[in-house]
Amino acid sequence: MKRFLLVLPSKSDILSRIGAVVGLSGLIKLLVKQLAIWLTQQKTLGKPLVIAIRLSNPKTIAKSLVICLLSSVFYSSAAYADRIKDMASIQGVRDNQLIGYGLVVGLDGSGDQTTQTPFTVQSIISMLSQMGINLPPGTSLQLKNVAAVMVTATLPPFSKPGQTIDVTASSIGNAKSLRGGTLLMTPLKGADGQIYAMAQGNVLVGGVGASSGGASVQVNHLSVGRVPTGATVERSVPTLLGQGDFIHLELNTNDFTTATRIVEAINGQVAPDIASALDGRVIQVRAPAGNERVAFISKLENLEVNPAQGIAKVIINARTGSVVMNQTVTLDTCAVAHGNLTVVISTDSAVSQPGAFSRGQTVQTDKASIDVMSDKGGLVQLQKGVSLSEVVKALNSIGATPQDSLAILQAMKSAGALRAELEVI
Repeated sequence: MKRFLLVLPSKSDILSRIGAVVGLSGLIKLLVKQLAIWLTQQKTLGKPLVIAIRLSNPKTIAKSLVICLLSSVFYSSAAYADRIKDMASIQGVRDNQLIGYGLVVGLDGSGDQTTQTPFTVQSIISMLSQMGINLPPGTSLQLKNVAAVMVTATLPPFSKPGQTIDVTASSIGNAKSLRGGTLLMTPLKGADGQIYAMAQGNVLVGGVGASSGGASVQVNHLSVGRVPTGATVERSVPTLLGQGDFIHLELNTNDFTTATRIVEAINGQVAPDIASALDGRVIQVRAPAGNERVAFISKLENLEVNPAQGIAKVIINARTGSVVMNQTVTLDTCAVAHGNLTVVISTDSAVSQPGAFSRGQTVQTDKASIDVMSDKGGLVQLQKGVSLSEVVKALNSIGATPQDSLAILQAMKSAGALRAELEVI
């Protein structure tokens, strides 16, 4: 008696996989087909299941065939399916950006230089004036422990007054470090100019630095810090879950195939004819009203769908030389000649010394030499590739560096040999 732990797909997938298996006897096919029908009746598909198989002669070839057949049939691509919540969002449920201007105090001499950042001094004078402290006119403040910062935060959807969110403080002056500072009360405003949160708290900087005698050491960034749970929400943003009887799912990436598969999954597993795709990004779903809508959306988000393969794309970062390509990139047969051209310019300095009693002057002369070296680049034929590994193997066979690959991929795209969209960032 042998036991196998398997995750079973849908019945139609099982039967299609059975039909694809060739070279097996009709008895074995019938066995697996009857097993699939029985599992469908038991409603165990898509769940881990222990299957017991008894064979008359465990040493026969049939044992290996059945095991291979079961592995091929029951290995479902659903294991790689994504949840709808990972591929789409609910229309109207979104974050909102907040921003404010504030002061960080208590720095250890690493604040703004007040002679070069007059807005820091102006902010201090204005703050002290609001607290009832009036400085004599013409007073010059020499501050070293204060830094002017911009405070940013993200207000999540459905945030209610009294909840806390994280904020980020970024120096806008010439402060050397915000380490050890405290952010004073700062109002955070939205795009409409209304105040939605108030921020205050100790600034956490994930770096350290020190300097002495003209030498300095710095680890990570010191002019940006974070205040965990440093802002308290004072006003909520109204968020509607859909309009009327419908909610709308917005795909993160525009794709008609993925949108169609999501519609089929909702109509097949939730209720028939409640979902329809408006275009390649928006899906309209009829949803119940009231408190039942939240549970309905939760059920939708956890449905698993196999997303469609994206378009073939090659991303090139011209600044760093990085090249990234997805699995759908293919090549047509082409020939590539690759070689390096190196230009070396060197300058040698020599001193010209005049002869004795010649009344000449000693001068320095420069002698420049230019050498041009060209590496031998042979013509390499790249065979047609149908998988990402074959494309990578073809590029590596040329011996090109990542920087060289930028020019090679662009030339292959122009020649029509690269079956992918080329995007330069």
